[in-house]
Amino acid sequence: MRELRNHGGEIVDRVAHGERLTVTRDGKPVAQLLPLERQPLSVLALKRRWSKLPPIDPNSLRRDIDAVIDQEL
Repeated sequence: MRELRNHGGEIVDRVAHGERLTVTRDGKPVAQLLPLERQPLSVLALKRRWSKLPPIDPNSLRRDIDAVIDQEL
């Protein structure tokens, strides 16, 4: 409990990043902290996000890829 009281923000950050933690009092487990399940995006929400992405020029993309990949592989 002391660590939770003194480092609450850090502990919540760890849980928010997927870690599950057990809170103890006098060495005995009394609670669990776990991340909330994320709701999946609907197809409509995905389409809205996709529509806001900038267009991709395939030739420019190919040049960028070629510039970073060893062509002899």
